[in-house]
Amino acid sequence: MISQTLREARKYEEASEKLISREARPGFHLSVRIGWLNDPNGFSVYGGKYHLFYQYHPYSSQTGPMHWGHAVSEDLLHWEYLPAALAPDEFYDRDGCFSGSAVTLEDGRHLLMYTGVLKERQRDGGSCEVQTQCIAVGDGIDYEKYEQNPVLDEKDLPKGGSRFDFRDPKMWKAQDNTYRCVVGNRHDDGSGQILLYASADGFHWNFRNVLVSNRNRFGTMWECPDFFQLDGKWVLLVSPQDMLPQGFEYHNGNGTLCLIGDYDQETDVFTEEHDQSIDYGIDFYAAQTVEALDGRRIMIGWLQNWDACGIRAPQEPWSGQMSLPRELSVRDGRLYQRPVREIETLRRNKTEYGNLSLSGEVRLQGIQGRRVDMELVIRPGDEENIYQKFAVRFAQDQQYRTSLSFRPYESVLKIDRKFSGSRRAIVHQRRSLVNSRNGKLKLRIILDSFSAEIFVNDGEQVLSMTMYTDLTAQGISFFADGQVVMDIVKYDLVK
Repeated sequence: MISQTLREARKYEEASEKLISREARPGFHLSVRIGWLNDPNGFSVYGGKYHLFYQYHPYSSQTGPMHWGHAVSEDLLHWEYLPAALAPDEFYDRDGCFSGSAVTLEDGRHLLMYTGVLKERQRDGGSCEVQTQCIAVGDGIDYEKYEQNPVLDEKDLPKGGSRFDFRDPKMWKAQDNTYRCVVGNRHDDGSGQILLYASADGFHWNFRNVLVSNRNRFGTMWECPDFFQLDGKWVLLVSPQDMLPQGFEYHNGNGTLCLIGDYDQETDVFTEEHDQSIDYGIDFYAAQTVEALDGRRIMIGWLQNWDACGIRAPQEPWSGQMSLPRELSVRDGRLYQRPVREIETLRRNKTEYGNLSLSGEVRLQGIQGRRVDMELVIRPGDEENIYQKFAVRFAQDQQYRTSLSFRPYESVLKIDRKFSGSRRAIVHQRRSLVNSRNGKLKLRIILDSFSAEIFVNDGEQVLSMTMYTDLTAQGISFFADGQVVMDIVKYDLVK
């Protein structure tokens, strides 16, 4: 039975989405139907389609009591909005239906697991959010909350685990057809830990183990865990809060972390071997993955950052979009990411230049636009006297530009959107140390109206950012301080 709260949300979103023109949205990145979007939730395959839910406040373009928005796609690029799936309408989630995940039950129903939030008044007059794990079951459109919710609460926490920081369950089906989930939690040492739970039927859950403890190494609380097997290794993705930088590997604030290692499924022990950032740019958080029908592991994330939400004016009718879905692989202990291959079906109007010698600023015929897939290979024009700097500038006109620049002597790649039209002093730059030998570098730049995602050296690193420059700024130019030789292949992306 649909609650009045959910019914009102569905009615509101259906009427209000008409306020947003197709041209005012990203071309092939999923954005919110109306209002506010953050973390991806319930990324799953059900009924032959990809289902993606998301943290959702339909009534304004700023965060509020969380609902679950819902969209489906057959190719991860063309999305159809479905009615909102969850609303905060029960005593245990009346202050928000926070992030979670989805699996298909043995009987064919779609199971959602999410964090219910209830604000509790404290003795000092303040309030804290009590967080519990809850489930809902449905048919891919309508979902009914379980009458015995919550299924995990403070009694299911290990010693020292906080009931106020206990969220974001990510489920999967184990090889024996039982279910597992990982949940983010804060230990009383102040830092995050990932808890592992198991269930025979998806409804009754038991604590198994502390899978990983942060021990104050990477930020504090760990949010939005995801845990999966890939290319013979096990991968844990989390989004830590309050990060400190470690050289160029991690940055201040809300960050992303990938741990790669081995997992003993008999003892539920994970052994860490490698750590790295997931994304080295400004805007990427709360990654979640799905195993596609063809076996690919595909990841999507919130193309935004809590420290940079002010880039979108509050009077806008929508705020928030997802990243381009990315195919993942593990090579030599490192996570690689490539744009989903489906994006190649959108390519039109190929423009290509080979062995092009650059010095100073150059514009090239046929190279412009805001929905673009562009591959560059750069190298020094003089091996004995390597160039000082190379840059690509896009979303450019006489007033605005966003830039990507590379300094070979430092091997540092920098993204910069301070001239993109933002009127707020938020995070505008990020630098990343990349692998370059003698000034050679391979880049793939994907632009989609209000975002740029840069894939370095065939996905060895990715830098993502949003920029809300007026769409009339279509220019793309190149700059070289010194002599650079460039190969470039550019396509328009047409949906």
